[in-house]
Amino acid sequence: MTNDATRASSSADTSARRRPALEIAVTSAAGAVTARDGGADRVELCSALELGGVTPSQGLVEATVATGVPVHALVRCRPGGFAYDADELDVMVREIRALVRSGVAGVVVGALREDGSLDVDALRWFVEAALDAAAPPHRVAGPQDVAETPPRGVRSARVPGASPLEPRPLEPRPLEITVHRAVDRAADPVAAVTALAGLGVTRVLTSGGSSTVGAGLASGVLPRLVEVAGDVQVMAGGGVQLGDVPALVAAGVDAVHLSAKRARAGRASSSRSGTTVSLGTEASTDSWFETDHDLVRAARHALDQA
Repeated sequence: MTNDATRASSSADTSARRRPALEIAVTSAAGAVTARDGGADRVELCSALELGGVTPSQGLVEATVATGVPVHALVRCRPGGFAYDADELDVMVREIRALVRSGVAGVVVGALREDGSLDVDALRWFVEAALDAAAPPHRVAGPQDVAETPPRGVRSARVPGASPLEPRPLEPRPLEITVHRAVDRAADPVAAVTALAGLGVTRVLTSGGSSTVGAGLASGVLPRLVEVAGDVQVMAGGGVQLGDVPALVAAGVDAVHLSAKRARAGRASSSRSGTTVSLGTEASTDSWFETDHDLVRAARHALDQA
């Protein structure tokens, strides 16, 4: 017989399971700890956040994983668009393998074709490389298992970056794969998200095909992406404001992603009085972004209250 206390407990458990997760984009191990202490469920680790993020260094990944925070590492070999040639795909597959072997909880990937459609071949390579690297070895691969990078302009079903002596998978350890906001740059974001079905992807990060989630909500595209995503989780991210959170939760997103960052200024760019030495960047060379604990806490509170 179910009593009121049991029903209340069951309802609370269901509510807790359905609570949208909070992911914070960070660029340092210290930022990951700040995000964790502020109530984040996980972090996305990258470098050069001011450029939209690129793959973090090996040392940065190891230091951040050592904090104990679930780390999802961005895999992006360069800033700019998301249509990659064979050499760039090969680099990113190698980065995926290195990141997974460093203990990350997930990787964040994405690619488009020149026509703006989702590059499903590239995503299959990324997913297979990640799961392969997560699996314990049980035998040495033979020549029949070797996957080579396809020549420029040629698509292959095999994964680039493999080695003849590389171990093959037994059973993969839990690993999550997120497709990033490349889908927002797609010619048809709805078609891009729909195409993720069956690729082994855990979630998609999207603003609804707009520069910000607020615009994606207003256009109706972000709610539409929640509808077509199927088993793929939808994580809303891109210019998130605290006031957007209730509408995002109402739209049915599974997670909210933001950088919760603040700028920090350093010492002058030159010790010579009246002299400024540029290091080749458009932004100031004397400032950088840090994770703001108060912003993380505010985002956590907004999600919990929505």
